[in-house]
Amino acid sequence: MTDKVLDFLEKRKENIEQKRRQFERILFNNFLGAYTVVDQGGSIYPVNLVDVSREGCLFQIPWNVDRDTKIAEGTEITMRMYFTKNSFIPVVMEIKYDREFIDQDGLTYMQYGAEFDTSMPSFSAVETFIEFMYKFAEHSSFDKGSNKVFFL
Repeated sequence: MTDKVLDFLEKRKENIEQKRRQFERILFNNFLGAYTVVDQGGSIYPVNLVDVSREGCLFQIPWNVDRDTKIAEGTEITMRMYFTKNSFIPVVMEIKYDREFIDQDGLTYMQYGAEFDTSMPSFSAVETFIEFMYKFAEHSSFDKGSNKVFFL
């Protein structure tokens, strides 16, 4: 009988996490641009943010095994998070892992997990943004077409 008891706190956490990931998808696909500098020559190219957490992020790059080179684990990179067309917040991070991934579009990507360098002064802005995403997921409601406004 006890194995059928629903843990409401755990279920609530799962729902909040699902809402956060949905919100991230909208932000990353429609509003937030990310570019990164990865080599000594200063090459800059776009990446797709997949997930951002308090500790780091997951991003992906189109991948062709015949011509592309992996970013080695332990490599420090700077990601530019653009919030407008011409202004960005630089975020320094270290690559922790990589994996090939075939996305829903059928294309192959290399996904990289990276850990933020929280000692950088610019990280405080990113930290606030990440905290907003968590709080939004926790306190937001789904619009079900009601024309009433409720203040909680």
